[in-house]
Amino acid sequence: MQLRITLPIFLSFLLLSVSPSDAEPVYSIKDTIPLTEVEVVSATKTEVNRSQVPLTISVVDRKTLEESVETGVLSILSQEVPGVFVTERGVTGYGISTGSAGTVSIHGVGDGNKVLLLFDGQPNWAGVFGHHLADAYVASDAERVEVIRGPGSLLYGSNAMGGVINVITRKAGEDGLHGRGRVMYGSYNTLKIMGSAGYKKDKFNAYVSLNRNQSDGQRDHSEFYINNGYLRLGYEFSNNWNASGEAILADFKVNNPGEVNAPAIENWAKALRSTYSLSLNNKYEKISGSLQFFYNDGAHKINDGWKNGEPRPYLFHSTDFNQGMALFESFRLIEGNLLTVGLDAKQWGGHAWNDSINGNTGEIITKKINEFAGYALMQQTLFDRLTVNAGIRLENNEAYGNEWIPQAGIAYRLNNQISFKTSVSKGFRSPNLRELYLFMPANPDLKPENMMNYDFSYLQSLLENKIQWEVTAYFAQGKNLITTVMIEGKPLNVNSGKFINKGIDFAFTYRISPDLKVSGNYSFLHSDVKLTAAPKHKAFLGVNWKTGKFTFAPNFQYINGLYLGSKEENGQTRDVTNNYALLNCKVSYKALQWLNVFIDGENLTNTSYETYLGFPMPGIVVLAGFDVKF
Repeated sequence: MQLRITLPIFLSFLLLSVSPSDAEPVYSIKDTIPLTEVEVVSATKTEVNRSQVPLTISVVDRKTLEESVETGVLSILSQEVPGVFVTERGVTGYGISTGSAGTVSIHGVGDGNKVLLLFDGQPNWAGVFGHHLADAYVASDAERVEVIRGPGSLLYGSNAMGGVINVITRKAGEDGLHGRGRVMYGSYNTLKIMGSAGYKKDKFNAYVSLNRNQSDGQRDHSEFYINNGYLRLGYEFSNNWNASGEAILADFKVNNPGEVNAPAIENWAKALRSTYSLSLNNKYEKISGSLQFFYNDGAHKINDGWKNGEPRPYLFHSTDFNQGMALFESFRLIEGNLLTVGLDAKQWGGHAWNDSINGNTGEIITKKINEFAGYALMQQTLFDRLTVNAGIRLENNEAYGNEWIPQAGIAYRLNNQISFKTSVSKGFRSPNLRELYLFMPANPDLKPENMMNYDFSYLQSLLENKIQWEVTAYFAQGKNLITTVMIEGKPLNVNSGKFINKGIDFAFTYRISPDLKVSGNYSFLHSDVKLTAAPKHKAFLGVNWKTGKFTFAPNFQYINGLYLGSKEENGQTRDVTNNYALLNCKVSYKALQWLNVFIDGENLTNTSYETYLGFPMPGIVVLAGFDVKF
């Protein structure tokens, strides 16, 4: 590790780590559990009842992830979670560099990496450009996904300005050897293969998964492939102490066909991403926490394509890293009280250069930045109904200095069926290396972007928990956004942007019978500025009906007011927006106790639409396959 942590600080970390809880506690979130009863860890770093957390949180469970034919986590979240939208550009693969999709927005905040992606609470993003790699988040690796729909910077620091997506990774949860495999094939020569296995004996557990996705794509020169691997090992020293380690690899190549009116030639990118983490955890009756180390890095090679009818004489290369240590402790010393204190230390950076075909190397940047933070979060529950939550974080970044992050909220449980929540929280995003030091607009004096968010939620369950629903209203005000302006004829990054977003989220589940479930969500967003990857209206409705050995799972998604950008036509600039509706359906048949066959159709009405300007999405896509379990 390259972190500059003094020995006294390191010893203090060790002394504080007397009782961490497992960073990824395993439990089953059943459809029959009310929304207010779901346990979450992302909001306090220890397992707490969702009704007692003022923040707005959605949970996508393992069952939902396994039933989807989508390999990537983000595509599933874009349907299942209100207020979340993810841009796409093809049948599979988001891509990197020019022409890439995979922008994640929550309540309209996301462009420029304002939503933080986590593996078990640890940040995962590229150290030079500061963005996540959308293709690296695989559903087969996830036990569940927790989404904070609003700032999460108090606990997680930079990039959690608009929200947090925390992938809680999977571990072997039952004794012996068990596993699962899936093969899918269909339109555009698309092939998806997945295999996973878990093993648990006594105090040892292991879990491994492998994925291979490939497709020719719906356009010429849009081929894509990715290989993913995940390994987790865990050992329980006692009823109180355990340790775990993880390794995640993603190797992929993506081709950029260019905008439909300006096709690209030989525009491709190759990437190898890896993530490693170690965690020492324990859990006692009154105290719990974790000491964690993480390291993720990447190596990228990019051909920016032909220019003026000729191949470029160089390839762009970059390597990056994001590493650190996280320590937190949660104390339950007083009845109804939860106090969490933590320390974070991170270092991120990388190296970028152009490698020409004649052997010359053009250096662009070699840089690293250190960050340190301390935080405290107190939560007090009174009369088993009222919960007060408040906390503060101090973040120190060597590029811009200190940033204070406050958060406060109240949750009130009227009875077993009804809960109210309200919160106010600040989110921020540190400028990345590209904005500070890379290319002409770079400005080393940039300050972090930030916003204040206010929200109010109402959650209710009815008919003995057969019906569960929630509605959230929010108001977000951002400032100091990093924009590029012309000064004395030259572009320069400055903190001058701002926005006001407000809207409503709604989500519901209705378990009509043990074999029939209906679920859906709706989001409305109003902003005073033009936002990409942020539709004004977003709605989803899904049905899961089991009859005999067949299961039918149709769903419908509606998008309205999606701003894509602007185009120049006949000397005039016009805004481009998109409205569309998609009908999808999966039909599966349980042929044997261990064998399930299925066929899945997407965009069955053959709708023409875009989520990324100039990159039309495919029409009807059909995939067929089978699942096996042992």
